[in-house]
Amino acid sequence: MSKAYFVFIIFCVTAFLIIAVYFRGAHNRVFYKFCICRSEQSRLQQQLGRKQLHVESIINPAAVSRSIDETQTQQ
Repeated sequence: MSKAYFVFIIFCVTAFLIIAVYFRGAHNRVFYKFCICRSEQSRLQQQLGRKQLHVESIINPAAVSRSIDETQTQQ
């Protein structure tokens, strides 16, 4: 009976270690994806900020009147 108990304990410890290694790998993969998404989000926010500044410079009344003056002088 003690030999079967010893085999059972070894089996449980081995299973626990395998599961722990799997969860650690899964955690690393999720963390890696999270870092990639965070950097992508930062890049997109910077790009959006640049585009917003560009649109605001186009919509600016001084820029609008300047472009109207340029089109009138070209005609």
